[in-house]
Amino acid sequence: MAAPDAVLNCEDFSMFQETLKVMRTIDDRIVYSLNTTVPTVSFSGKVDATQTCKQLYETMMDAHLSRDRAIKNCLAQTSQVVGRLQEARAKDDDNMALLKQLRNEQTKFKLMQSELNVEEVVNDRSLKIFNERCRIHYSPPKQV
Repeated sequence: MAAPDAVLNCEDFSMFQETLKVMRTIDDRIVYSLNTTVPTVSFSGKVDATQTCKQLYETMMDAHLSRDRAIKNCLAQTSQVVGRLQEARAKDDDNMALLKQLRNEQTKFKLMQSELNVEEVVNDRSLKIFNERCRIHYSPPKQV
């Protein structure tokens, strides 16, 4: 259940959000994944819970890293666009179309920044659930 390697569309914020939604599938289904892969005490001999938890953890971390990179990439691209529009606006401050475009890009940038906060909440929730179910089977490496 790996996260899809989707390419975020940084131009259209609604497509950006939709792609993130798809990329967050692993986090949305973490409880189901744990319930179906980590055995209860009565079935513990039939499945290697340590290996299962380790694989789920690695998949989850890959998904988190992938989303973080994608969001930060879009933030960088949008920041560059905002910078160019600000320079153009400084040269031609009577251009209302340019002002409107600048405002739209600034709004999109702020919305993308808020997605970083959402990402933090999603990641924390998933890790908490993972730790509750897998802590006796697998201890993930310490994060730096």
